[in-house]
Amino acid sequence: MDKLKSVLSGEESRREDRNILQSVNEASTLGWGTRIKGFIACFVVGAACTVLGVCMLFLPKIGLTLFIVFYTFGNICALCSTMFLMGPVKQLKRMCDKTRALATTLMLTCLVLTLCAAFWWKNFGLALLFCILQILSFSWYSLSYIPCVREAILKGVALCMK
Repeated sequence: MDKLKSVLSGEESRREDRNILQSVNEASTLGWGTRIKGFIACFVVGAACTVLGVCMLFLPKIGLTLFIVFYTFGNICALCSTMFLMGPVKQLKRMCDKTRALATTLMLTCLVLTLCAAFWWKNFGLALLFCILQILSFSWYSLSYIPCVREAILKGVALCMK
């Protein structure tokens, strides 16, 4: 019945004019309480995976592989947790802003390269290097959400270099 009402009132033609991002955004609307719960749950899972990964690092033979998997999954969960607060479309748009496009690209590239080095290339030294780069790029990406912090850090580094 609702479909018939929307067709007769002309809303159906307006619905077809929406793009896919608007449809996804409309389908993913959550209440504020649900968003906070989702953020906390996803962030806790990410933090737990990171801590578990560090604990796995000390296991013989498979420890480094487990560390890489848990640490990378923890970072992905932490990144996804912010999507609960802003919504997935707004988060993706903010990730691609000109101020953080490079940081986003580096962070996602390091996530992928860490897993590639561990599983396809079987080079654990390289995987560990990418994991360190993952930490640095995720930190730099996170700092991009705090106004003027990255500029202050760069000015501080420039002063130290003189």
